[in-house]
Amino acid sequence: MKLPRQAFVFVASCLITVSLLGLSGCAGKSDAKKHSSKDKAASSHAATTHAVSEADLNVITLSPEAVKNLGIETEPLEMRSMPRMRPYGAELVLPTGASVIVSAPLAGTLRHPQGEQFPQVGQRIAKNETLLELLPLLSPERSVLTPAERIRFAEAKAAVAQSQIDAEGQLQQANVQKEAADVELQRAQRLLQSNVGTRRAVDDARAKVKLADEVLAAAKSRKKLVDNIKLDEDAGTLKPLAIHSPLSGIVRTTSVQPGQLIAAGLPLFEVMNDQTLWVKVPVYVGELDEIDPKQPARLTLLDGRLSRKDVWGKPVSLPPTATPLSAAVDLYYEIPNQNHLFRPGQKVSAHLPLTGETEVKSVPWSALIYDIYGGQWVYEQTGERQFVRRRVEMGWVEKDRVALLRGPAVGAPIVTAGAAELSGTEFGFAK
Repeated sequence: MKLPRQAFVFVASCLITVSLLGLSGCAGKSDAKKHSSKDKAASSHAATTHAVSEADLNVITLSPEAVKNLGIETEPLEMRSMPRMRPYGAELVLPTGASVIVSAPLAGTLRHPQGEQFPQVGQRIAKNETLLELLPLLSPERSVLTPAERIRFAEAKAAVAQSQIDAEGQLQQANVQKEAADVELQRAQRLLQSNVGTRRAVDDARAKVKLADEVLAAAKSRKKLVDNIKLDEDAGTLKPLAIHSPLSGIVRTTSVQPGQLIAAGLPLFEVMNDQTLWVKVPVYVGELDEIDPKQPARLTLLDGRLSRKDVWGKPVSLPPTATPLSAAVDLYYEIPNQNHLFRPGQKVSAHLPLTGETEVKSVPWSALIYDIYGGQWVYEQTGERQFVRRRVEMGWVEKDRVALLRGPAVGAPIVTAGAAELSGTEFGFAK
């Protein structure tokens, strides 16, 4: 019997559907097997014995002899009233007058003193040290002057005389400014004593006196330099003029070379004295009222990590400056830098004292330890001769006390002596 065409198509489609279902079932089984094998392989690559949390750290149990040998001492964690501090980003700058550019007083030829080197950038020099010699115009080998040389010699004498007159005028002007600044300071102090003036007016007057002192010292140095110029007119020669360093410090830049013919007033070199630096701290104006400007600030590196090597800067009164775009005003502090630990332009973290005090958890500085990642910890005594390491979050340091923002409960016995030895015992690098 002959089947209709529609029945033949229906049977063929059914056969194709059954075959596809069989293939998909086989593929699903194979994929499941693959996933299960992958899971088993992954589980074989990573395995842990048990989960570890900071609440279940090692418990260190010491013998009585070990406690005595390590010098373990404990002190209960307590709440204390401590002055507050807040960190700010700061920049180190050179004080006014700490960088001086030395210029040529006359036209002539440069040379370095016999047996000495030409000033090099970065070279440390002392005050009044002779760095260069200037041969003004004429050559010392000539004993008879030509008419052209006579004219230049007369011009040199006139230039020396003019330089001496200018130096004298600058010195007198500096003296007048110094006297005016002293009078203003005395007037501000009298007004303050009479409860009429302000402390700010006295500080501004002192800053003006300090600036006038620097200007007067520079004027005296210039006058002394110009007065030492001697022209040997009889022999037809000019004696070399020694150029000294106006202050001790570092040669910052040099603008000339030995043997160079230079004009009067040309910059020769710059000397920088970094033994004292100013700390410029921009502070948001909304937080200015919280800061105590009369207390010193603590300087650390940018990581903000406090240590016993930190430097304390005393506040100084300088002309006010601000940054309008960031709504910040600048506070200034002064730090000693005789060991040249800091550099001008360096960014540091300044911890400024705030007004008022607050109650906070506190432990001695000796109780705090750091791990290799900078984490902060203390050791708590949990039983007789048993100690456990606890994580803490340090806020600030006041003298030999540390304020804790997070840590063990108040009253917990904390190890204050021997914490480093306990750390060595826990991690196995101490016996």
